[in-house]
Amino acid sequence: MANRQPALPAQLPTLLLLSDARNDALLERAVARLPRGSGLVYRHYHLPQSKRRARYEILRRLCRRRGIAVIVAGSARGWCADGEYGAPHMLKVGILRHQELRLATAHSLREIGAAVRARADAVLLSPVYPTRTHPGGKALGAVRFLCLARRSPLPVFALGGMTRARAARLPVHGWAAIDGLS
Repeated sequence: MANRQPALPAQLPTLLLLSDARNDALLERAVARLPRGSGLVYRHYHLPQSKRRARYEILRRLCRRRGIAVIVAGSARGWCADGEYGAPHMLKVGILRHQELRLATAHSLREIGAAVRARADAVLLSPVYPTRTHPGGKALGAVRFLCLARRSPLPVFALGGMTRARAARLPVHGWAAIDGLS
């Protein structure tokens, strides 16, 4: 059976739902609420590879029916995803090079530069606000986030403590969330 290429979204999504151990039980419902043209960043680092792949297939089918792009974090060769997500050095060295849409993580201007050199299509800049993912971690805050985002030559997604209301106050390409969309 031939390995068919996935249908890429016509443009870069503006809304991304990130998967996590915390929101796994709610993902089908959360994906069903996403507007067509959004994206799911499938992480699920907490699962062993075989279970991670099985869970991915369930969510991928749901996303395909709803017109939602599926972006995979980490090594996922042959998973038929619309793109890849990871640290710039992972994109740069080709660990994830086989996909089309390339989203890089960044927390500083230096990491934004690394994403540019890795030829990422966009960067998820975080954390804008305090998050449950990194309790006690230092957040950028809206002002510092916007200063960094304005210096980025790549489209920027706001990530970290994001909600629809907070996203509306940040003039960047889009936003991404775990809890804020689950």
